[in-house]
Order: sequence, then structure tokens, then C-alpha cells
Amino acid sequence: MSKLPPSIHLDSGLEIGYRDPIARFGQSVTLSGGTHFLLARNGRGKTTLLRTIARTLKPVSGGFQTEGFTQYLPEDLRFDPEITPGMLFRSLLPKNRLQDALQLAGQIELDVKKPYGRLSTGNRRKTNLIMAEYSVREDRGNILLLDEPFSGLDAFARQAFEEIWKKSADNVLRLVSCHPDYDSMEMASALLIEGKTARHLNGSHQTWSELKSLLN
Repeated sequence: MSKLPPSIHLDSGLEIGYRDPIARFGQSVTLSGGTHFLLARNGRGKTTLLRTIARTLKPVSGGFQTEGFTQYLPEDLRFDPEITPGMLFRSLLPKNRLQDALQLAGQIELDVKKPYGRLSTGNRRKTNLIMAEYSVREDRGNILLLDEPFSGLDAFARQAFEEIWKKSADNVLRLVSCHPDYDSMEMASALLIEGKTARHLNGSHQTWSELKSLLN
């Protein structure tokens, strides 16, 4: 039996929030494998939507469906401060992915022997991303929900992860909450939260410069 591709389907009428809705989808949205950006001004529901899809928070109303092994990487994820990245990788990653993870760590200048608590914000973020990317299941579709994954990362490390994203687009759906660094950044698929309305925009030449003017 062939594995099913990853997907997220957000129903029309889905409302996210806590007791009261922060945002509502007026139309249904279906996302498939590849990278999709989640854009909104601060406090408008980006983390809330990721938590809802990760099922750590219930919708206010409406529903959604997902297909694939789902991981949620929150912005404030922390590991034991005394454990080194190397210890984390050896303990938690599949054995057949360990060498690739260590090779990437070397490439992006992450010291895998330094205690996690003594790492800079950027190097903690590198550790967390390596853990997520190399925990991806090869036998089925995957969903990665990434909250501000590039905060504190240098351009070289960011490019290394983006190359991994391109190579695994068929098997991994990534929904990425972020604050883009430059106006010409291409965002072919974007979920926008404008005020209290959420919608999906796509276009092969769509850029952050065009999308940011829609946010309010």
C-alpha cells in the first residue's frame, strides 16, 4: 500500500481562539506537501492556529482534518540545560538519521558537545530544528508546524534548512509562522490572518512585499 501524502484541511467556519474567537476561516483551505507560510501581525493568532492544528488547543468552533505524522515546534521549546545537542540526537533520533544530523550540525557550526543551557538562542534553535527535521517519518507523510523557526538563525543556517525543505517537499508539509527578513522573499503559499479573518493566498511569484500590505 502506498503512503498517503501529507495534508491539512481547515473547514469553512473554523474559529480559533480561547473562550472567544481570534480568527475565522470564511472559506475552506486545503494544504498539501511543501512549505506554507503563516503570516499575521503579533497577537493575531499565528501560534493559536499552530496549537489548534497540533491538537493542544481546541477550536472555538468548526473543525479541521490532518493526514500525516504531526510535530509541533513551539518558539519557546527548551531541553534540559545540562544535556548536549549530541546527547539529544543520540537519545531521541532514529539511528539511521544520526550521522546526517551530526553532519548538518557541523555544517551550520553547532557545537554538539556544549550544554544546551549554554547555547545561544540561535544555536538552541538549530538544535530544535535538527531534532524536528530528523524525526520525520520516512514511511508516511509528515506535518511540521514551526513557530518562528528562524528567529536568531544566521543566513547560512537558514539556507541549509531551506535546502532540506526543498528536497523533502513531497513527503513533508511545513506550516511556518515567521516574520520575513526581506521584501523579495517568495511565499508561493501563505495563510494570512487579517484582522479576525483567515484566508489562503497562493501564486508562484508571490512575495512578502505584496502580502505585508494586506495585514492589519
